[in-house]
Amino acid sequence: MPASPGTVIAYLSEAAAAVRPVGSWAYAAATLTRRAAAINARHTGAGHLPPGADGQVARALRAIRRERSTVQRRVDPLLTDDVKLILRSVAGSTWPGAVAAVRDAAVLLAGFAGAFRRSELAALNISDVIPSRHDGVYLRVRRSKTDQEGQGQVKALPFGHDPLTCAPCALWRWLDLLVVVDGEGGRPALVRAVREAGPPETHVCRRERARPEAGLPLFRSLAGGGAIKPMRMSGHAVNEMLKRRAAAAGLGPTRYGGHSLRAGFVTQAFRAGADSRAIRRQTGHRSDSVLAVYDREYAPLVGNAVTGLGL
Repeated sequence: MPASPGTVIAYLSEAAAAVRPVGSWAYAAATLTRRAAAINARHTGAGHLPPGADGQVARALRAIRRERSTVQRRVDPLLTDDVKLILRSVAGSTWPGAVAAVRDAAVLLAGFAGAFRRSELAALNISDVIPSRHDGVYLRVRRSKTDQEGQGQVKALPFGHDPLTCAPCALWRWLDLLVVVDGEGGRPALVRAVREAGPPETHVCRRERARPEAGLPLFRSLAGGGAIKPMRMSGHAVNEMLKRRAAAAGLGPTRYGGHSLRAGFVTQAFRAGADSRAIRRQTGHRSDSVLAVYDREYAPLVGNAVTGLGL
């Protein structure tokens, strides 16, 4: 350092030309854009003028994107009916699969109602669950992809009408199991707790109950035989769980992933007539530019004049 714009452009151009043995590009345009941003940030942090300051690097990146001209692959959104379909397929599970069913229902409903990224779900601790007598449950996001300084955000999960789709109910059913596990109740106590929880036919979200240890992870990894591990789920595990549950419900697993819950929230909200400001209150997006992608690609008939042509 400091690197000249020409050096950075040469580096990006060489990386853009690299191909894998199968003939596909070695690096996506988004990867090269991220690398250019990292180079600029490193220069700025060291007190140097960033190579991209004069616009030459940005123009080179635009040229690379034009040359590629490929449509970015996006996972399909999981809409409300899809989430209900998955939850119904999960609800009938028996021991030991019932433990995973309780956890996965909590992940699904928290992720969908809260418009969470999978990394945000994985990072939640029990202390981030804040009960609200009037509103349901608040979940505190301490840090996110667009909040690296850790200013934080609080997301509200309201009481649901149906016990099957009530996000606070799903969270408390899972927390009830964690009380047993963290209290060293052992396998017999966990089996009893699962049986007492039963299928989600009644609301449990307004009951008084004990809380697990606050500093531990909220969503945990599972072992065989229904055992709950002390370590947290990873973002990758959230992604794989969603694919697995989608396949079990008869949905194409290759079409869905960890981002399907967040994309589903935005898409369903647009279809329900919500405006972008109301959606950003929950997603945490700072502008409407990203939301416009969901609006354009997943809800193209919302507010579209073609619906009034009388065809």
